[in-house]
Amino acid sequence: MKNRKLLMIPGPIEVDPSVLRAMGEVTTSHVAPNFIESFGNSIELMRKIWLAPNGQPFIVAGSGTLAMDMAVSNLLEPGDNALVISTGYFGERYKNILATYGANVTVLQAEIGEIVSLNKIEEELSSKNYKLVTITHVDTSTGVLTDPKSVADIAKKYNTLTVLDGVCATAGERTPQETWGIDVVLTGSQKAIGVPPGLALLVVSEKAMTVWKNRKTPVQNYYGSFTNWLPIMEAYEERRPSYFGTPPVNLIRALEVSLNLINTEGIEHRVESHLIYAKAFRKAIQKIGLQLVPKREEIAANTMSAIFYPEGIDGNQFRKDISEYGVILAGGLHSEIKTQYFRVGHMGAINKSDIVATLSAIEFALAKQNYSFTLGESIGTFLENL
Repeated sequence: MKNRKLLMIPGPIEVDPSVLRAMGEVTTSHVAPNFIESFGNSIELMRKIWLAPNGQPFIVAGSGTLAMDMAVSNLLEPGDNALVISTGYFGERYKNILATYGANVTVLQAEIGEIVSLNKIEEELSSKNYKLVTITHVDTSTGVLTDPKSVADIAKKYNTLTVLDGVCATAGERTPQETWGIDVVLTGSQKAIGVPPGLALLVVSEKAMTVWKNRKTPVQNYYGSFTNWLPIMEAYEERRPSYFGTPPVNLIRALEVSLNLINTEGIEHRVESHLIYAKAFRKAIQKIGLQLVPKREEIAANTMSAIFYPEGIDGNQFRKDISEYGVILAGGLHSEIKTQYFRVGHMGAINKSDIVATLSAIEFALAKQNYSFTLGESIGTFLENL
């Protein structure tokens, strides 16, 4: 009998068995020929998944927060102006990272469940010379989806670099980096990329790399500096050994396997599958009377959902009952509504059965608290909308 629980949080996520097998392979040297091939192949595959054929990938041991840190510490200099477009918790995090490196930070904060209007963004970018703007593609605290292309189009008018936090989006939401003209797209391995936690992943445009090369002051970050990591990426892509910091060899081997799976499926097909599952899941949840944190369908993420508890439901007991059923969901993260909602991840290598099991667990937990609805209705709605 299977005795492990189904992990359906917004990261870490369920991973493909072949990825887990790669994690369990015998650990090799970071300069062994087979590992050099894995690392170089992973770099080349990232360009395909990011749809950035001319971008510079970076694969560094760390979390998505390190990727956020690297993006701005390498591009910003003290006194530069930076704009944060915030749709939740991780916009606030970017404000703090930017301030650490001496930027003059302005935050455009959306109300909970909403996005910042393009008019406000253009008005702010036109008001002074901004070096860069950060965008959270999907904020994991609210499940709100932004439109990076429209923001990038505005930023280009004012020669402002764009940094897209794709931690809860990349490989699950549509992001043709080069076509959209986004300068940095970053993520962590544990989200839609489908690898256990531990890798900071980012692809940097030619324009942004030129800005970095022409900076007047040294990068105020040792571990995350492109100065230290670019030679490593170039060496491994050329299938040469190199060293700065020991790479997590098993994680990078797992990354190669997962990127191969995504590339074989086709990134466009993978993204479309996320869209189909997410739309059906949202309809299923709403069919039994639950409400989403995003206020409009068009700004609801396709990699995760943030869902308000119905009135009278004890959230702690609800999640406990879900867990006892065999599924793990996440509680709230946004400080203002933390106890009022829960979060479900539906990204990466998930399938219909995973979502059906999750809906079944939600119905089970609601029924235990005598919530009024028709059993099986959410599952039927989900299947009808695939």
